[in-house]
Amino acid sequence: MRNVHDSKRRSRESSEAPASPDAGIAPTPPDVPFKGRNRQRILRGIQRISSSPSLPGLGRPRAISNPYSIRRGSISCVSLSTAGPSQTSSSARSATPQLSHLNLKGVAGPDSPTGKREATLEVTELDDTEECLAIRKIQHGSPNTSSATSSLPSELKGRTKPVEKKDFYFWDNMPHEVRIHIFSFFRPKELVRLSRVSKSFYGFCFDGQLWTSIDASEFYQDIPAASLARIIAAAGPFIKDLNLRGCVQVEHYKRTEIIVKSCKNLMNATLEGCRNFQKNTLHSLLRSNEKLVNLNLTGLSAVTNTSCSIIAESCPQLESFNVSWCQKVDARGIKTIIDACARLKDVRAGEVRGFDNVATAESIFHTNNLERLVLSGCSELNDEALKIMMHGVDPEIDILTGIPEVPPRRLRHLDLSRCIRLTSTGVKAIGHLVPELEGLQLSGCKSLTDAALEPILASTPRLTHLELEDLEEITNTLLSEHLAKAPCISILEHLALSYCENVGDLGMLPVMQKCVRLKSAELDNTRISDLVLAEAASMVVKRSKPSPGANTRPKVTLRLAVYDCQNVTWTGIREVLFRNAQIRHVVGQPMGITYPTESIGLKCFYGFQMTVDEHQKRVLRGDLVSAGRLERKWADYMQANEEAGAGGAGYRRRRRRARHAQALHADEEDGGVVGRRRARTLGSCSVM
Repeated sequence: MRNVHDSKRRSRESSEAPASPDAGIAPTPPDVPFKGRNRQRILRGIQRISSSPSLPGLGRPRAISNPYSIRRGSISCVSLSTAGPSQTSSSARSATPQLSHLNLKGVAGPDSPTGKREATLEVTELDDTEECLAIRKIQHGSPNTSSATSSLPSELKGRTKPVEKKDFYFWDNMPHEVRIHIFSFFRPKELVRLSRVSKSFYGFCFDGQLWTSIDASEFYQDIPAASLARIIAAAGPFIKDLNLRGCVQVEHYKRTEIIVKSCKNLMNATLEGCRNFQKNTLHSLLRSNEKLVNLNLTGLSAVTNTSCSIIAESCPQLESFNVSWCQKVDARGIKTIIDACARLKDVRAGEVRGFDNVATAESIFHTNNLERLVLSGCSELNDEALKIMMHGVDPEIDILTGIPEVPPRRLRHLDLSRCIRLTSTGVKAIGHLVPELEGLQLSGCKSLTDAALEPILASTPRLTHLELEDLEEITNTLLSEHLAKAPCISILEHLALSYCENVGDLGMLPVMQKCVRLKSAELDNTRISDLVLAEAASMVVKRSKPSPGANTRPKVTLRLAVYDCQNVTWTGIREVLFRNAQIRHVVGQPMGITYPTESIGLKCFYGFQMTVDEHQKRVLRGDLVSAGRLERKWADYMQANEEAGAGGAGYRRRRRRARHAQALHADEEDGGVVGRRRARTLGSCSVM
């Protein structure tokens, strides 16, 4: 134990003893094994590695963040140095963390008593002032340089701090007009939501330039009433087009006052459906907007003849005026506006009373500026008033033609539907005086006959819409002899003959053959049969343009309403379905086949409608093979049903339908004379 303690004491004394300046390594105690050669070998290896020019390229790149913090006394560095300063070449960035000075204190040359080069390993602490991590310098142009680098300019060497980038406020520096244009792409509901972002956005969202046209009928259910009132109040001076149709938010009197006080430059105003609009508020709105061009007051109870007088005084530029279903207005108020507004072209006064007034009829005749006149449901309109509107009072009559010598009317659309007091005498006066007429509606005038419509069809070459619903006195002669030969038959697009019970195949077949631009035909509750459907399908095929491409999708270009027609069976429906999906073979085409581009939309018996709708869906999406398969299976199903009912009730039902169809055909052949059923015979009687 004593020897062990002595050896420990001697080793501690030898470690605390300072190194001799004359010797590189302290003498080793006799009881400790000598390791000088191994240490010298390690130090030479370190010196050789540190002076190698390929050292930086062998290691991994240095991390961006140094894990060693530079603090006093935090870490020690090993300094190795030789007797002479050795120049080392390396890359600008060392592959390993840089250490401090490599100081090798050795004795070499004549000063060393031993004549050998020895080195000592010193451990020095980092100092905050001068002894920081050494940076390995690189001499540019040296052959030992492994990578080329460029030094900073002289004017930038003194700068140590990076230049701070200033914030660029792109939105604030943008012109006001550009920002307004960006907000103009948002919908009204989106603008209301964006207004909550900031005060700046609030000002842009409710800027009047974005609300020059307000159509509240599209979004009034999506935004609160307060927001709508705020919009109108903010954009009032800019609003030119205001549509509040069906808008329930303005029914409160306070909100209507906001509209009146804000809107001063209206040109188009629609207040239809605002039933609680007060009379005084409406009059204030009319007085404050002298630039009104189009005014729609449909169904407002606040509109009276006094309102019409205010309009006549305050709105001289009025062109369109609609007071349909206003119960407190009569024909005298309409007369006031017609006399005062010289630019008036459109008057709609459906179900307005008092149109049997001769003075009102004279005003309509003298103005001769009206292009649209809607008097539907005016039950007091009679033949005398209608004649004065067309001919005036006591006109001169041409002896040869019997036509009054008056300027032709400029009417383009005339609606006299449900005027039950009109007869053929009054409606006949329209003929030869309306050459520019494009739309004529006479539905519900049940006393009209063929004689009332013959002169009209012969003198209206621009007629495209004709509605003759519920006219029981119209026959096939009017259609086959007059409509089919009229100058407008080639451009007729809409034909309504619903509930014309005397119209059948004899009248409609010539019309379907010559009316090549027909887009819709309402033939429900008539006596047409499958022949009309087949002719309509053939007409559509003839007018459609051939398409050699299989990717072409057909479009519905003709809509037929044939429900409640007793003579229309599944056979006629199948013919239409077959034509809609037919792929035809044409000689002149390169591929030899053409695909359909037009189809017919049917509204038929409710038992067939589901199949027709499914077939139309397949045709419109271009799946013609599937549509054809559906048509064939449906035909097989209907034929099987008929064969299943061949005996018993099914047989009797078919015989009854055949007899009924033959009787109807016989009635048409006899000119509509219907005799007793028992007296009519289908063949010669063997007894009599």
